[in-house]
Amino acid sequence: MFTGIIESTGIVKALDKKGKNINIIVKSPISRYLRVDESLCHNGVCLTITHSDTLSHSVTLVNETLQKSSFSNIIVGSILNLERSLKVNGRLDGHIVQGHVDCTTKCINKIDNENSWVFTFSILEKFSNYVIEKGSICVNGVSLTCFDVTPDSFSVAIIPHTFENTNFKFLKIGDIVNIEFDILGKYIQKAIQR
Repeated sequence: MFTGIIESTGIVKALDKKGKNINIIVKSPISRYLRVDESLCHNGVCLTITHSDTLSHSVTLVNETLQKSSFSNIIVGSILNLERSLKVNGRLDGHIVQGHVDCTTKCINKIDNENSWVFTFSILEKFSNYVIEKGSICVNGVSLTCFDVTPDSFSVAIIPHTFENTNFKFLKIGDIVNIEFDILGKYIQKAIQR
């Protein structure tokens, strides 16, 4: 379980394809604090640590992860948002994030508002019920609030701190991001459908 409050970013230093899986090595300031078998959220995807040392850690991207996330486009040099799992006695500063990506989507607009930024993303119609005005959404692992919601898009505002401390500062129009919808909304939607 995560909160969508990014602790650090990391850079992909190496990729090693093994069958349908890809093992990646990520260099980050928090790698030294990780242990094997621990869960770490990478761009909104919960992955298991397979190795760690003082400078870097390793995780394995299985075929399911590659098919359902933006990791299908990962390259050496990719910058990843990282968050360790929530401690039971910790604060829930963002919202409940599972690290289970629902879909990917594309950035369709980016506006620089002089020290804040508005990013707009497309959304498929089949997911539009999960995106509500002023509701929570997780974009590349970042807990954000939706606004200007339409049947096929939504926007989020990025403050300077988030922009400087996540990979949002590198995000361009046309880039693909990972999306996780609010877990409460998904359960409510399923109950209504029944």
